Amino acid sequence: MTYKEATEYLFSQLPAFERQGAGGYKPGLGTAVALDNWLGNPHRAYRCIHVAGTNGKGSVANLIAATLQASGYKVGLFTSPHLVDFRERIRVNGEMIAKRSVSRFVERWQTSGLDCKPSFFELTTALAFEYFKKQKVDFAVIEVGLGGRLDSSNIITPILSVITNISIDHTQFLGNTLREIAWEKAGIIKDGIPVVVGNASQPEVREVMELTARQHHSPITIATDDPIVLDSTRGADGTLSVYTIDYTGNIISQLGADYQVENINTVLHAIRNLIDADVHITKRAVKKAFAHVCEITGFMARWMVVGKRPTVICDAGHNAGAWQQLSKQLNCIECDHLHMVLGFSADKEIDKVLAMMPKDAIYYFTQAQSPRSMNAEALQELGSRYGLKGDAYPIARNAYKAAIKAAKPSDAVFVGGSFYVLGDLFKQVIR
Repeated sequence: MTYKEATEYLFSQLPAFERQGAGGYKPGLGTAVALDNWLGNPHRAYRCIHVAGTNGKGSVANLIAATLQASGYKVGLFTSPHLVDFRERIRVNGEMIAKRSVSRFVERWQTSGLDCKPSFFELTTALAFEYFKKQKVDFAVIEVGLGGRLDSSNIITPILSVITNISIDHTQFLGNTLREIAWEKAGIIKDGIPVVVGNASQPEVREVMELTARQHHSPITIATDDPIVLDSTRGADGTLSVYTIDYTGNIISQLGADYQVENINTVLHAIRNLIDADVHITKRAVKKAFAHVCEITGFMARWMVVGKRPTVICDAGHNAGAWQQLSKQLNCIECDHLHMVLGFSADKEIDKVLAMMPKDAIYYFTQAQSPRSMNAEALQELGSRYGLKGDAYPIARNAYKAAIKAAKPSDAVFVGGSFYVLGDLFKQVIR
């Protein structure tokens, strides 16, 4: 089996939420446990950090992984979704899983005779757990795919759980209220295992997190209650300089958006907990990790500047919670005119997001080549109800090219709204 055949099998033969939406979502841990037993429980061979939350979990997972790598450990990193290549999801010390490792695993699965029908994510999770064991990692940083309690990654017993924040998203699976969603996310809290919650400013979220931690006798830290980051400034080079109570001098973060301050504060609390668990992490390693996280782990598409004159910025924020922060960040861009290349998955709260958009920008409404994407013309129609003016482009690269052609050197182009739009563009026109 070739790598192409293996990935085609994973995406087309198995239920995949990212392609099918609700039809590809398979809650519950029964299949994950069966796969884990088939493989000999590989996740027990290394220490894990489990990361959940509505927004910021990718940034937090990558910053923790980079910190452990900079401290001299061999680190596995499991995240989703990918932008260009499936192998982005499974990395060891920043290097993507080998193509042959993917194809061999799929071959073994197809001839295993195991009597279960895994989803795409369940089989991918099992692949990651076994690969990390074969690579003899010291740590694995595991990002939850969707939710927490019933996510297939939730078979692990980590040394630390991290929950970034809670906002409304995936209501068809997790519930329609913050309380219901918080219960699902809090499902990763394990007996006696410390948990760091990045932000529990909503009373119902705090109540759920604190109650669940008490039930599991888990020490809980709510990062916003005890700020380690005291101040921050954005550099001309796109970095973020943060002043903290734990570190002499500023920490320079390569993740430069203002919304990263909360994520950084969460990670620094996670680092405190890891140090308390006798994980050797130096302050020098922390500063190196934050300054070079994208090179260390391969992280992409979080307020990522990919072009100058005009300035071109990509960000994968895709729900209302993320856009509460992104809309503020857009107002900080220094440019003559702002061009917005936007596409969304149809199952998101698009009305709420569009209501936050700048009215004076020029819009290029588009869609990804994914069954879950909202039609570009329908998005244009919806955008017009909120005073957003622009044309529809059914193909993302055409929208991007039109924005680049129209933008002057003193303008800025923002590209985002969906991982899948960004994925199409990174494959085709963005380098």
